[in-house]
Amino acid sequence: MKNLNVDLHCDLLVYLMNSEHKIDNREMRCALPYLQEGNVKVQVMALYTATEKGSIANGIRQSEIFADLLKRDDFFLVNKESVDPIENYNGVGIVAAIENASNFCEEDMDLDEGFKNLDRIVHTTNGVLYMGITHHHENRFGGGNMATAGLKDDGKVLIDYLADQKMAIDLAHTSDQLAYDIFNYTSQRNYKIPILASHSNFRTVYPNNRNLPDELAKELIERRGLIGMNFIKDYIHKTNPEMLYDHIAYGMEMGAEDYITYGADFYYDKLNPAYPRFFDTLGNAAVYPDINEKLENMYSSEIADKISHKNALNFMKKVFSMKS
Repeated sequence: MKNLNVDLHCDLLVYLMNSEHKIDNREMRCALPYLQEGNVKVQVMALYTATEKGSIANGIRQSEIFADLLKRDDFFLVNKESVDPIENYNGVGIVAAIENASNFCEEDMDLDEGFKNLDRIVHTTNGVLYMGITHHHENRFGGGNMATAGLKDDGKVLIDYLADQKMAIDLAHTSDQLAYDIFNYTSQRNYKIPILASHSNFRTVYPNNRNLPDELAKELIERRGLIGMNFIKDYIHKTNPEMLYDHIAYGMEMGAEDYITYGADFYYDKLNPAYPRFFDTLGNAAVYPDINEKLENMYSSEIADKISHKNALNFMKKVFSMKS
């Protein structure tokens, strides 16, 4: 499976909520032509919404857009049957993820009603690989990466619910306290829920509250989780794209050889005041072969294969094999 690539996080579904936006528009950094040029075999598609009134409608709509993508010949569903061997399938494999539990449960909604919405999303998308409980800010379940709150009572109920699902928990947008609480709560309850940070780098290499502190990174490695390298400048380095390889090297030094992959976080950033939020050399999904070549030169073809796809596929197999 040499030269295949797996990416753990993009916001293509949000982009496609605008009916004028098309899957092949190259203004979108993970548009279909870029995925094809970059030999992306699996692209995880995040359902994203802010914590606000009407958030459920956004989540449901994005799940429907995901289902529509599967009707195209360009895509196939990544699940327990297709993930191994993935190279037997034509096109780009896609699997859904939830970025913020507000996709299915608003702040004043009955939790049971929220879980019905979650079940609907899972059914519409034919499975969700992972869930991030929060985004930047705090919600009823816990604190986001710009907050300080930990795991709330509703968050514990949500984790109890997820224990019976084939779904991992994502730490990419948690507060540090929420991440610690998730580790502690799942241990106390003896839950075997896989945990990852789908699009986060290392805080020791570049300080940002979206990057992992050493203690959390080590716990992810200890639990055989997954860490997806984020390509946004704010999380690599403001001016030096080569620092991406410093993040990877730091993870390797921590023992993450089998637990690092890509989580580029490509989204439509042209309307962002900080545009462009990506370096040119890391600017779209066509760049993966260049990154892989650099990793081969730094380490070996074996390491490049692990980071580009094998680590992520192994994690997916673990999630898909969970007992529900």
